[in-house]
Amino acid sequence: MHPFLRKILDATRLTREGRLVEATAAIREAVASPTEAGTHVSREHGDDVIDVDAVEVPSSDKDDAVETGPIGEPLDAVDDPVAEPGTEHRPTPGEGRFIESSFTGSAGTLAFKLFVPGGRDGDALPLVVMLHGCTQNPDDFAAGTRMNEIAQEQGFLVLYPAQSQRANGQRCWNWFSPRHQKRGSGEPALIAGMTRHIVQTHSVDRDRVYVAGLSAGGAMAAILAREYPDVFAAGGVHSGIAPGAARDVASALAVMRSGPGAAWPLPAFGAAADSAPTRRSAPLIVFHGDADTTVAIANADAVLASAIGDPAVVATTTRGIAARGERAFRRTVWRRSDDDAASVAEHWVVHGSPHAWSGGDASGSFTDPAGPDASREMLRFFADHPRVSSVAEAVGSST
Repeated sequence: MHPFLRKILDATRLTREGRLVEATAAIREAVASPTEAGTHVSREHGDDVIDVDAVEVPSSDKDDAVETGPIGEPLDAVDDPVAEPGTEHRPTPGEGRFIESSFTGSAGTLAFKLFVPGGRDGDALPLVVMLHGCTQNPDDFAAGTRMNEIAQEQGFLVLYPAQSQRANGQRCWNWFSPRHQKRGSGEPALIAGMTRHIVQTHSVDRDRVYVAGLSAGGAMAAILAREYPDVFAAGGVHSGIAPGAARDVASALAVMRSGPGAAWPLPAFGAAADSAPTRRSAPLIVFHGDADTTVAIANADAVLASAIGDPAVVATTTRGIAARGERAFRRTVWRRSDDDAASVAEHWVVHGSPHAWSGGDASGSFTDPAGPDASREMLRFFADHPRVSSVAEAVGSST
């Protein structure tokens, strides 16, 4: 009998006897044996028919994932798929988990990935919701921002909602549609509902939940920070657009090209007449490259205007060069008064940077490794801005 089949048969016998560790070792030895590439092998042995392509590695070590379900409904844990033969799937002590699942709310269903840092069991951790840009996905965005790596280092969860191609052909968040610009409707309601669900089902500090995004994701992050300040304590907008600055695809393209202009804010800005009143945004940190030819930097000013909302604030500006010494930047911080430690908003203009995540990793799309580290600066800003309990009370129970 071929050594490959002998090892597979041994693995089958060991599995039935409950000797899973030995069965796993037998399968890995079989995979390491020389076989004809691409061959599907099916052999009979007594009463057994062994389909080699269908053999799985037995495992008693499984990660928890969140099962889909309506907002607020208790859900049972489900298991991640068993690893393929030859794949090491057991996390080492202190290693985080990257869980793939989906969430269903009244506005629809969204897939997501959730990073849970290792070695933090029992701690109530911050949660950062990361919204990718057009053509991106959670894996790409996680790689480009290095947010999972930093989350493991600093101790927080990262939630990556995934826009579907059915909802938008380029996987953009539909920030330009009035239906997706207000509380209790469309994508904002779905993302906020998903966030609440993760808070309910994981050990999360409810006062330290944040949202950030790039491009279309940045535009949606600005909407969520404005419409759900009771959920998100602060937001990060990278190369994004102000809430309500467009109302269809044509106006979106015009705004991206030159900024909102004198026509902004539009009559439909913020919330619709039949929804909760437009609110002051949660504190925002905004990044934008002045060489961005996809989203004009004038949009950053509009995002900030929607967040500050008070002409009496005091602005302080500093200049510097990124740690790598390749991109100069201008940083402006707005506070209610000179002696107020808490900032209302913060703006980073990265000179010479294109439409890309500043300081990002080149392994992801739309990144500019030469710039200041937007991920760490956003996290530093978030750490300074826990949720103010009075905000949640003022918003009340509206959805």
